[in-house]
Amino acid sequence: MKYLKYPLTGLLLLTLILPGISQTDNADQIKAAKRADLLRQMDKGVSFMETGNYTLADKQFRFLLENMEAVPANLAYYIGKNSYYLKQYKQSIDWLNKYIQLKGTKGQFYLESVELLKSAEEQFLEMNSPSTRSPQKLDSLLNNNKIDCGPAGLVICPVCKGRSVIIEKGVLGDSYRPCPYSDESGFLTCDEYNLLLNGKLKPKF
Repeated sequence: MKYLKYPLTGLLLLTLILPGISQTDNADQIKAAKRADLLRQMDKGVSFMETGNYTLADKQFRFLLENMEAVPANLAYYIGKNSYYLKQYKQSIDWLNKYIQLKGTKGQFYLESVELLKSAEEQFLEMNSPSTRSPQKLDSLLNNNKIDCGPAGLVICPVCKGRSVIIEKGVLGDSYRPCPYSDESGFLTCDEYNLLLNGKLKPKF
């Protein structure tokens, strides 16, 4: 009966290991299913926006911000665009800037984002009144989330705008100093970007 020793040991190990593997797989499947459902909800919000139901789209996007662990770059664009149609120009500017910082010139909606951003800035300056400032609800919700920076994991620094230096205008001419946040190429890592959005990123010098 000595030859049964090792097969039984192997069987015992499998009995102990398999439930753990199964639980991990189930957790991953549940997480993937939840994200897929939230992405479908985002498509629903986009559909509302495209048919002119901007208030319903706004509610849908707020729901997503409350339930998503990481905000996709495209959602930043959709919120910026929808906020523009709602005449919440300050909010539109904030979110369109986030999209451009995340995706750069290669983003699917880059050109439209630049055009909307320019128009939103003009409208905001034209209104030029404290009473026109948009509700900060979406920004406060963002503080409970983090931005999904995509596979590259790098974001254009909003402080130096990707220049790696900060330009200061002066009477005797412009002066330059290194950006205290970005790397030498003017980028932030995804973690640094999320800390910066929440006011928690400490300058390097």
